[in-house]
Amino acid sequence: MSHDLSLAQSHAFQLSRDLMVPVTLFTVDGQYGVLPSDEIEPDDVLEIVHEYTPWP
Repeated sequence: MSHDLSLAQSHAFQLSRDLMVPVTLFTVDGQYGVLPSDEIEPDDVLEIVHEYTPWP
């Protein structure tokens, strides 16, 4: 988790490109996190910021 949005965005973009899967950048309690999009459950209490996809 990170408090820095630009750092979290950079890591999310790079993780998406490295794994070649969509990843989601989210925030919980003022901190940012990144997970592969398929690991996020519909009942999770997350505020989604952006989804990164490795394909144009």
